[in-house]
Amino acid sequence: MSGNIIWKCVLSAMVLAWSVLNLIPWHDTPFADYVAAHATAHVEEFNALLVRAADQVEEGVEPTVFVALRHIINEDRIDLLSFFPDINVSDIRNLEKRNYVLLRELLRRSQSNLKLGLDLKGGVAFTFKVSEEDLSPEAWERAQQLSQAETIIASRIDGMGVAEPIIRKKGDARIEVLMPGISTRDNPDAIESLQAPALLEFSTVHRTVRPPQEAPLGYVAMTEEREDRKTGQLYKVSFYVKKLPDMTGEIIKRAYPGPNDAGGYWVYLNFTDDGSRQFADVTRRIAEENDQTGTLGQMAIILDGKLFSAPTVRQEIRGDSAVIEGRFSQREAMELANVLNNPLEVGLEIEEMYEVGPSLAKDARQASLKAAVIGAVLIILFMVLYYQSAGLVAVVAILFDIIIVVGVLANFNATLTLPGVAALVLTIGMAVDANILIFERIREELKLGKNLHNALISGFDKAFSTIVDANVTTLITACILIWLGTGPVKGFGVTLAVGILASMFCALVVTRWILELLVISGLSKKLIALNIFKLTDTPFLDFSKPAFIASWCIVFIGALSFTAHFDHIFGIDFLGGDEITVTFEQKLTSEEIAQIAEQGDFGEVHPLYQNRIGQSLEILTIQTEEGRGAEFFNALLEKYPMAGLELAGETRIGSSVGDDVKWSAFLSISVALLGLLLFVAVRFEFGYGIGAVVATVHDILMTVGVYIFLGKFLGIGSGQFSAPMIASILMIVGYSINDTIVVFDRIREELTLNPGLNLRKVVNLAINRTLARTILTSLTTMLATLSLYLFGAGVVVDFSLVFLIGIITGTFSSIFIASPVFFWYHKGDRKKVEEGHILPHYEWDTSKKAVR
Repeated sequence: MSGNIIWKCVLSAMVLAWSVLNLIPWHDTPFADYVAAHATAHVEEFNALLVRAADQVEEGVEPTVFVALRHIINEDRIDLLSFFPDINVSDIRNLEKRNYVLLRELLRRSQSNLKLGLDLKGGVAFTFKVSEEDLSPEAWERAQQLSQAETIIASRIDGMGVAEPIIRKKGDARIEVLMPGISTRDNPDAIESLQAPALLEFSTVHRTVRPPQEAPLGYVAMTEEREDRKTGQLYKVSFYVKKLPDMTGEIIKRAYPGPNDAGGYWVYLNFTDDGSRQFADVTRRIAEENDQTGTLGQMAIILDGKLFSAPTVRQEIRGDSAVIEGRFSQREAMELANVLNNPLEVGLEIEEMYEVGPSLAKDARQASLKAAVIGAVLIILFMVLYYQSAGLVAVVAILFDIIIVVGVLANFNATLTLPGVAALVLTIGMAVDANILIFERIREELKLGKNLHNALISGFDKAFSTIVDANVTTLITACILIWLGTGPVKGFGVTLAVGILASMFCALVVTRWILELLVISGLSKKLIALNIFKLTDTPFLDFSKPAFIASWCIVFIGALSFTAHFDHIFGIDFLGGDEITVTFEQKLTSEEIAQIAEQGDFGEVHPLYQNRIGQSLEILTIQTEEGRGAEFFNALLEKYPMAGLELAGETRIGSSVGDDVKWSAFLSISVALLGLLLFVAVRFEFGYGIGAVVATVHDILMTVGVYIFLGKFLGIGSGQFSAPMIASILMIVGYSINDTIVVFDRIREELTLNPGLNLRKVVNLAINRTLARTILTSLTTMLATLSLYLFGAGVVVDFSLVFLIGIITGTFSSIFIASPVFFWYHKGDRKKVEEGHILPHYEWDTSKKAVR
């Protein structure tokens, strides 16, 4: 075995092992069960504490065992480390802080790294009530304040790393937040970090007078808690601080956590330009008073009325940064930085907190998961039957790909939702693209008479440029989504980026070393046997004008459908609606509720079962389109009179897809298209960039139009847009770019290899030579998508239908939109292409100079 194969094999094994380790533990363990099983010292004493905690939860004194245990050990001054001596937190001297850090570590270890979303597992919901004293009496200003608070809560949740939360206005003074995949019941401090106003102030400390002396005029007594570094004990130091602050949090440009020299964490502040000047002015004044009085002045750093620190000012501090020197753990520093970056102008109080059941019915979840399995199996069967031993290798590489993607997402503590499962299956379909490119290249080399080993090496070398170009363009798109996106847009960008890098690694490293091993060892004499597609000589550009006109006519019809049904194409996620709260004696299934919605033509209806935390009462909340809540309740009451249904409340809910998410999606796609144009113009030539952008815009518009047309006129799909549709449209962008770049890369290559052909013949030749790859990639992706559409349920059906249309439009546009636009841009003259860019010189091209 050659050293080249050995290092690739070892690298693959290391990456696979790392990914698998990230997935351990495979599932959540109830916190009480986990700590009971992992206490290693004084076990009987610890079990007695657990019994006390469980009794308090059962009596309704505490919401959870975690919270009850935390209060018990702190009140009784019990050192939790004595029960878990194997966990290294002994360096934390303060008892209460050490207990807190240890409890959080035990909680983390009890939970799976890859968390399930609301639709698969449920989560926790809580309702914030905005303080009436902070709200304006004017309705328009009140609505603006709520929207601002909603946006800031979303930003803070983004900072906590929670994927796909639901945040929406509820009535005219409340904000509802649904958080999937985290144990908020056991983490009340996470909620506290969301509701903290984060009013940051800098005030001068009185130089000479200290409490309990009489307060000087204009000063107020404040106390700072400090920790004795030797004993870990807390003690208090009091100061008189000027009531009117010298500066506020408006001077802060950015706050972020960082380690200090003592092994703890501080919060570092970067000032705005104006903030830097203000800070320099205030510290210069204090330094001048130092010289005049012979004393050292201090500046108090105050957050929400609490004195965090009062550092000494010895001289004027110029520059754009400062530090809050508190006693923070890493998480506390991160949360403080997060709220400082997103200060609230209104106070929030927790009004209700519920445990939320899965939003997708059990049957629908099982059907959609079954559809995902069917789609994956179909792809595997196709690859093995068509490419035989090479196809089997591709399947192994794809399994590597899936494990790596899920492992990386687990490392990010990502939340997996059902659309995420669907996207993972579709990623499998797209991941075979690189393998198909390689296999078709190997087939071409074998036809030229090369032996199996040389054809393998040459096939990989020639496919390398295409694979890199196609994936880098999609990776640029993903990076822009991460940079500019929020919520589901950013989450999709992360998943897309991980999928791209994993598929490239698996195709270029894993697939290669396995194939090389098979060939060198003689285990495989014939990698690829079956060949359905023969090389054609179809003049595709001859059909480009009618195809171009026809496709844009379809886009126009779709645009008319969009305009005609504009008031009805956006669902509750975008527009908001009514939410009714129902108590019951007999629990209705999600299927029974859905049946009423279909029979009465109520449109979108979302049922959720919720348990108020700390109580056994379960309630049903049903979200309907605006103005239909009471009507739907009456229909339920009429159909199920024996269920004992009672209407406990009705309110108006806002959209869960806020304006910032819509704007970030639009901005991200727009900038991604610009980035695509620039990259392709530099890597290829400007005409290619124009063709790629026009094709991508065409695919987005056509897919949206056809989806609405099918739903509103033919009854195929709902024709409505919900939150997961954003991810589906973003997937189309990635798929379209990938498909287009493969054809463009072959055009560029054929221009180099065929200097005597005119541009029309080169473009036709390139399309024909990539046709097998285009059809095969589309076919494998459609197998996965079609299975989700036929056998899935709920939102997965619409999600897969949108992408199914996108696959067809993407395949069409790479042949009949992108390539013709490139051809027309240069007016059919290859000289214009060659003068615009020096074509790259391929390693496998033996010619001494590249064609210009």
